[in-house]
Amino acid sequence: MKRRDFLKAAPVAVLPAFLNGITLNAYGSSPMLSALAGADADTDHVLVLIQLNGGNDGLNTVIPLDQYSKLSAYRNNVLINSPKVLPLNGYTNTGLHPSLTGIQQMFNNGKVRIVQNVGYPNPNFSHFRSTDIWTSASDSNQTLTSGWAGRYLNYEYPNFPNGYPNSTMPDPLAIQVGSFLSPVFQGPTVNMAMAISDPTNFYNLVNGIQDPAPATPAGKELTYVRTIANQTNQFATVVKNAANAVTTQGVYPSNNDLADQLKIVARLIGGGLRTRVYMVSLGGFDTHANQVVSSATDTGAHADLLTKVSQAVKAFQDDLQGLGVAERVVGMTFSEFGRRIVSNFSSGTDHGASAPLFIFGNKVIPGILGDNPVIASGTTVNDNLAMQYDFRSVYTSLLQDWFCVPPSTVDATIMLKNFQALPLVDAQGCTTAIHEINSKAGINLIRNYPNPFVEKTKIEFTTGGGHTLVQVFNGEGRLIKNLIDQEMTQGNYVVDFYNEEYAPALYYARLQNGVIAQVASMVIAR
Repeated sequence: MKRRDFLKAAPVAVLPAFLNGITLNAYGSSPMLSALAGADADTDHVLVLIQLNGGNDGLNTVIPLDQYSKLSAYRNNVLINSPKVLPLNGYTNTGLHPSLTGIQQMFNNGKVRIVQNVGYPNPNFSHFRSTDIWTSASDSNQTLTSGWAGRYLNYEYPNFPNGYPNSTMPDPLAIQVGSFLSPVFQGPTVNMAMAISDPTNFYNLVNGIQDPAPATPAGKELTYVRTIANQTNQFATVVKNAANAVTTQGVYPSNNDLADQLKIVARLIGGGLRTRVYMVSLGGFDTHANQVVSSATDTGAHADLLTKVSQAVKAFQDDLQGLGVAERVVGMTFSEFGRRIVSNFSSGTDHGASAPLFIFGNKVIPGILGDNPVIASGTTVNDNLAMQYDFRSVYTSLLQDWFCVPPSTVDATIMLKNFQALPLVDAQGCTTAIHEINSKAGINLIRNYPNPFVEKTKIEFTTGGGHTLVQVFNGEGRLIKNLIDQEMTQGNYVVDFYNEEYAPALYYARLQNGVIAQVASMVIAR
């Protein structure tokens, strides 16, 4: 592509412009605009999804000790020796794999909710199809083209990507770290997330490091393309600024891919991003063979994977606590399916159905939800654990009680049918006012013309009715004029703003109407 063609294809809305030495952006995402708009909402909740790719063996993760004798008969070559099972406070019949010491500590401290026997009717044992079912929240005989989180984000920010970034939501709606975008973030028309495909690329961005281009004509073109790409990346700057706002983090384990990803997530949350959903992943759970070391079943491939999960989650939770943002964050682990009850002859387990998952954070309802799976006499190699909870009930509960989505909206718009709600998190901090603010993001409720102007500009605004305030601030955030401060009926209005010998500079027009506040930049020219 020629440079001229590339510039034509570049998103003009994010390229900086200059007027009389004043830097302008087509979108208002500066700290000043955010402050004037009242966009810093500490009540914004964050969900972190941790995908365990491959199908985690739930029976060796959360161990039903009251079924131990039957498990010994059906999976003796992989079963954890009972004396090594980690105990859980208040639960004598259930324990954890010995590698999950960090999660055990969090559970005993009231920061983990275990949900037993999670699955879906008519399970599919294909990794790809079952992953598609979990990410789209479809029935097993249904194909959806959007993801459940994408539908949620489309509900929360219905105008995306038009008008984004903006002062209400200057940040990515969702971020996936460590891989390319998951279909979970696919909205009805566009993907609602951005990807940080590799932790190394993230730190290169933060530190301004770029792999050198070769000293060839192609290398020069690569350098040019990189420069333009950086200019037109709408979110690179806010991600970098959030990362740079955090100078000290907690200690994370080394040689742990999941910990590397979660460290980035903690840094971005701690740095002030208002991103709603993050996703990270760890592969290797397809343990058909050599799941354990036969002479020591608490060691081996599965033990190593659970060690990574436990250490990474514990370090992440501790880091959030140290950064002062733990109250805002809930995390959830999931895998596309569990493993069979009966182990195979390769010291492994084959594709199964339901399995437990972990919900963690300061605001979870601690403990175990559900009963231990019952292992029936006469279980065969083809038998699976019975589903107690539909995984879509977990999503429904988090949407209602953590993201404050009304149940009718969850059923009709996001989950597309009614699913049982579960007691997973403390819903007392839930507020629907945030959604009213977010749903207006991307819609210009206040604007002015001409802009720039010298003597006079017309400020057009839209009010939903009730008390309406229209103000003008200078670039330092000082209020210089109240233009409207009264009860109004719903509608569109125009008010004149005159230049009363104000200095040529950047100014802001601010609208406040109920819980809605928006800001538009305007310039007085020489």
